[in-house]
Amino acid sequence: MKYFKFLILGLFALLSFQIKAQNTPADQGQIHGNVQILFQTYSEDSLIGAIVPPEKSGFNAFGNLIYTKGNFSAGMRYESYLNAVLGFPGRFKGSGIGYRFAQYQHQKFDITIGNFYDQFGSGLIFRAYEERNLGLDNALDGFRVKFNPVAGVYLKGIYGKQRLDFEDGLVNGPGIIRALDGEIFLNEAFESLAEKKTKITLGGSFVTRFQSGGTIEKDTLVLEVPDNVGSYAARLNVIRGNWNFYGEYVAKINDPNADNGFTYRAGEGFFTNLSYSQKGFGFNLQAKVVDNMSFRSDRNLLLFDAPINFIPAITQQHTYNLAATLYPYATVINGEASYSGEVFFKIPKGTALGGKYGTNITMNYAAANSLDTTQLAGVEGVVDGYTRNSWGFGGTKYVRDFNAQISRKINKDLKAKYTYYYLEFNPLATPVTTDEKGMIFADIHVLELNYKIKPKHSIRLEAQTLFTEQDKGDWATVILEYNWSPHWFFSIMDQYNYGNDNTEERVHYVYGTMGYINGSNRISVGYGKRREGIFCVGGVCRAVPASNGFELTITSSF
Repeated sequence: MKYFKFLILGLFALLSFQIKAQNTPADQGQIHGNVQILFQTYSEDSLIGAIVPPEKSGFNAFGNLIYTKGNFSAGMRYESYLNAVLGFPGRFKGSGIGYRFAQYQHQKFDITIGNFYDQFGSGLIFRAYEERNLGLDNALDGFRVKFNPVAGVYLKGIYGKQRLDFEDGLVNGPGIIRALDGEIFLNEAFESLAEKKTKITLGGSFVTRFQSGGTIEKDTLVLEVPDNVGSYAARLNVIRGNWNFYGEYVAKINDPNADNGFTYRAGEGFFTNLSYSQKGFGFNLQAKVVDNMSFRSDRNLLLFDAPINFIPAITQQHTYNLAATLYPYATVINGEASYSGEVFFKIPKGTALGGKYGTNITMNYAAANSLDTTQLAGVEGVVDGYTRNSWGFGGTKYVRDFNAQISRKINKDLKAKYTYYYLEFNPLATPVTTDEKGMIFADIHVLELNYKIKPKHSIRLEAQTLFTEQDKGDWATVILEYNWSPHWFFSIMDQYNYGNDNTEERVHYVYGTMGYINGSNRISVGYGKRREGIFCVGGVCRAVPASNGFELTITSSF
């Protein structure tokens, strides 16, 4: 791939002579991109466990450059980790090109070489994506071909390796991913269905990983590890009017790996979603079961390194500080049965409950348990581990998450929002605490107020409380923001563990931020303490160490 790097660099060097502005004539093409810089300093704080690395600072930065002309596009991302900010993978080091690609579309073909992101269905069988805030990037590096042979039929083939590390440039993992995906939109493929109100899409996928195997020793047995591991999936999407149904089933052959203790049991799972929406009312129902569905391009890795697939989270992705950072639930990829339901509606304006502007209400409930299994003994137990008795719930509770939100515009200047959360949380499923305290039960209350002081000036207040008799006791968070549109913003946050039994750990985590925005450019400076904890996005989590210091963030796009 060294030649590919030189090709991309040469392309941009050539373009620098030809293109003198962002909006160039169509026959010369266009360049666009973005830059993000994150710089942090660290101070020692024994009270919260904040440590200072040898370099005393962290620096993460990247810049994308993309050139497009007609059906052709090419791009690259330059990255720097000097050294990576605390909480990111420590092996991300140096500066270099971490992503580069060229893509061309011609008639019924769309071909990409280099790096790319993609997803089959819901991601249960394959998802290559980036979540920069988690330090997760499993972009494929190789070839992708899309083919549309006839109307309504869409085919896709992928061959390559996954990004794993960064050391002065892209470092790929050892496994080779080979994948096929097909989708048929029946209403487009068959003229007789074109005008039907019911829209139906069928899809299927096959993904296989090659990694040299060998043998492993378990108890007194010596077992061969398969070089090739295959998986397949089928999916259905039906839309009619305000209704939308999606269902997907996935299966994987025996794949002994670090996640499942190198057992040879096959994996399978399903995900289904039913939703209805109209003006002022809607609901969404989901159910998911995953059984031994860890699938990585390197069988020896754990956590979020080199995942081939993605298990959608069943719980809502919370945004308020206490609900999002203290007890966030991550999907248990090797065994989980779960479901969730959400309903939202609007009480019409002009009514006693709706008020002058109407009142919005949303309620959500999610539950997840272990699988309904029986552990095997003897050789069977060593090889397969367990059998699954049903698709239902097992005896171990992972999470119960209920939340309800009421939002209302009080008058032309004031908006109010109240949210209540009830959580039952198993720290063995998502290890947010090292203390063995069993299930954690928590109630969270959040009041958010937005007030427009005068044109271009507004203030926002968040008052949050969390009550629990387990773990570290009760918490409170207060956030105050002042916005001077369109350029300036200021905020301060205080997170306080006032209910901790250990009075020495009743710390105020105070963090202040100020920033300036000008069009697509944004710069912000922050200073203060941040609590050690777990940070999650979409059911994928990473540990974040405690810190005390400055943070500078710059983003820009063109």
